[in-house]
This record gives sequence, structure tokens and C-alpha cells, in this order.
Amino acid sequence: QVQLVESGGGLVQAGGSLRLSCAASGRTFSSYAMGWFRQAPGKEREFVAAISWSGGITYYADSVQGRFTISRDNAKNTVYLQMNSLKPEDTAVYYCAARRGGTFFEYYWRGYDYEYWGHGTQVTVSS
Repeated sequence: QVQLVESGGGLVQAGGSLRLSCAASGRTFSSYAMGWFRQAPGKEREFVAAISWSGGITYYADSVQGRFTISRDNAKNTVYLQMNSLKPEDTAVYYCAARRGGTFFEYYWRGYDYEYWGHGTQVTVSS
């Protein structure tokens, strides 16, 4: 069982930055690949970024490529999402999620394959 708690959301002006954190419980954090997803009002949840167990491989949605950076610190059981050059369209509730191996490299973007989810943190970007 893994429990995930996100933090770091808030209100920021367009062009600003935020860093989200996701703290995981348990002693097996390094055996999980991690992902960030987001859901805006009235829209479906969408993939944002994912990172492999060791952190050596990362994936990004086209909409955030070059602006967001996902990273992890396995010693601290934490995954991060650094968000720069924020846009109003980045406004959403951001969720972190954990999954084990198998098809990660093929389906890193598919929320269905993630076993554990946090409760989310709100990010609001004003224009």
C-alpha cells in the first residue's frame, strides 16, 4: 500500500513558477514509477509527466514539454514537478500517481495503469 500526498499548489500569475511535491509513504517508493496528471473543470484527466523508478527516464505531455520538469528523490520518498512559464491553461487540480513496472515504458501516459493516487493540489494561473 502506498499513500501519496501532494503539496505546493496555489495561485500564481501567468509566466510564474510553482514546484509541486508528492510525498509517498512506505519503504518501497523506489519500486514505483511515478506520474503527474491534471484535471481542469469540465475536462477529462490528462497526463502531464512521468518518471521511471530510478529517475533516469522521463516523459512529458507536449503541452508542458520544455516548461515542466519531473524529478524524484528516492531517499526522501518524494517526487517533484517544477512548473515554469505557467499559462492560464495550466489551471487544474494536479494529482500524483504511482505504478509498478510491466508496461510503464509503453503506457506511462495511461492513468488506468497507475495503482495509487493522491488527493490532488489546486494550481490556478491568472492572466
